[in-house]
Amino acid sequence: MKRRELLRVLWALPARLASGAAALLRGKLGRDAAGRPVLETAGRKIRLEADEDTRKVLGDARLAGYELELEGEPEGPDAFRVGPFYRKSLRVLRGGKKFLVSYWCDVCSIRSYTPGLCVCCQQETELDLVALENEP
Repeated sequence: MKRRELLRVLWALPARLASGAAALLRGKLGRDAAGRPVLETAGRKIRLEADEDTRKVLGDARLAGYELELEGEPEGPDAFRVGPFYRKSLRVLRGGKKFLVSYWCDVCSIRSYTPGLCVCCQQETELDLVALENEP
C-alpha cells in the first residue's frame, strides 16, 4: 500500500468509527451441519459470529425458522459478526413489524434478555417477543 493510500484510509477511519454505521442482514435463522447458527438468505447460508449473550439467543431452538434482522459487520462472503448485545443488534421480523427478543417468567414476572432459568424461581423462562416502538 502506498503511503498516500494509507494516509487516506487513516484519515477516514475516525469518521467511520464515529458514524457507527453497521450492515443489516435479513434471513431465517438455521443451523449448519455442526449445529452452529447460520442465517439462510437468498439460497446462501451465512455463518454468524457474536458475543456470548447474542450466541445464547441465537442458540435458542425456539427461534429456529424465525426471520431475523441483524446489525453488524460482514466477515467475508460467508460470515457475519453480529453487533454487541447491548446495542440490540438482533431483531425478529414478523407481520411487517420488528420485535426485540426477550424472555419472561410467568411466576416471578421477571424479564431477561437471554434464554435460561429465571434468576428467582429457577424455572425455564418463556420466549416473549416485544414490539419495538417507532419501528415499522
